[in-house]
Amino acid sequence: MSRPSLLRELWLFMRVRKKLWLLPLLLILLLVGWLLVFAQGSVLAPFIYTIF
Repeated sequence: MSRPSLLRELWLFMRVRKKLWLLPLLLILLLVGWLLVFAQGSVLAPFIYTIF
């Protein structure tokens, strides 16, 4: 029996429990996290940190 992935399990949880409003929130959190990791070593870092 194969184990479902974390993303699949999260999607099934949101779908079954009618928590689809969590999807945009999770996407924004992932985007901000990706932006901070990407800007860590770039020239954009001072501009990104002024936003936060």
